[in-house]
Amino acid sequence: QVQLVESGGGLVQAGGSLRLSCAASGNIFRINTMGWYRQAPGKQRELVATITDSGSPMYEPSVKDRFTIFRDNAKNTVYLQMNSLKPEDTAVYYCNAVTIVPVTYRNFEVWGQGTLITVSS
Repeated sequence: QVQLVESGGGLVQAGGSLRLSCAASGNIFRINTMGWYRQAPGKQRELVATITDSGSPMYEPSVKDRFTIFRDNAKNTVYLQMNSLKPEDTAVYYCNAVTIVPVTYRNFEVWGQGTLITVSS
């Protein structure tokens, strides 16, 4: 059993910055890709950024050059540094990790419970 605990959400003004953290704990065998998704009011959940276990990042085009995803494998933690925030970034942000199940080596996705980011205009 692996769980993800998120922190860092809150209320900021447009143009401000926040850093989200997501720490994995529990019976960890291996974690591959980690990432962040978000769900704005009335919209579907969408991918924001992912990072592989070797550190290769990918971003949704609207956040590229504003957000940075990075991870500390020794701490089993992934971060999302958000700069130049816009009102349209307002959403609940969910952490995600693709874990490897022992013996079978199958993928198993784990989700955090979400943290609310509100960006005022």
